[in-house]
Amino acid sequence: MFTGIIEETGKLSGIKKGAHSAQVKIQCRKALEGTKVGDSIAVNGVCLTVTSLSEDGFTADVMAETMRRSSLSGLPLMATVNLERAMAADGRFGGHIVSGHIDGTGTVVSIRQEENAVWFTVSAAPGLLRYIVEKGSVALDGISLTVAGVSEREFQVSVIPHTREAASLSEKRAGSVVNIECDIIGKYVEKLALAGKPESRITEAFLAEHGFLAD
Repeated sequence: MFTGIIEETGKLSGIKKGAHSAQVKIQCRKALEGTKVGDSIAVNGVCLTVTSLSEDGFTADVMAETMRRSSLSGLPLMATVNLERAMAADGRFGGHIVSGHIDGTGTVVSIRQEENAVWFTVSAAPGLLRYIVEKGSVALDGISLTVAGVSEREFQVSVIPHTREAASLSEKRAGSVVNIECDIIGKYVEKLALAGKPESRITEAFLAEHGFLAD
């Protein structure tokens, strides 16, 4: 599990592509501290398992499903990537629950400065937007962010200078593709609410019958 608080940025120093999968090499420093083969590191929000270590980085295998769902397949060599080691049991929970399992990608529509904040507008498919709520949490390229606004086709986040400079957001432009992980709690709530027979599902009529909706 991760928190969406980026520990450092690294570089995609190598990528060996198969028919649909790949092996990547990430150049980094801090993410290597205490890391062993088999540990998990989120790369642009994608949970990858370390398969080998070197003095200046690590390698990881990327399965076909991950290549399809994420932006890793389109990154050029030496692209900047956000890195976060899996959360330690005694660590601080500074962001939100991030699984490292990407739901899909979005596209940066616009970037706007407002005093000390930078607004990013990101377009996404309806299947992703259904789980994105105003003032809720979303992870973009592994960065824990608060949703500032949502419409039928896009959503907005407002980023402070530290977050922008400490992560890869400083290199994003209109048209850049970003990995999106929606808040995991909303997905589980929906799954449980719709589980079982139709008559046992939580519906508006069910809530009204049991006093949860005002007249």
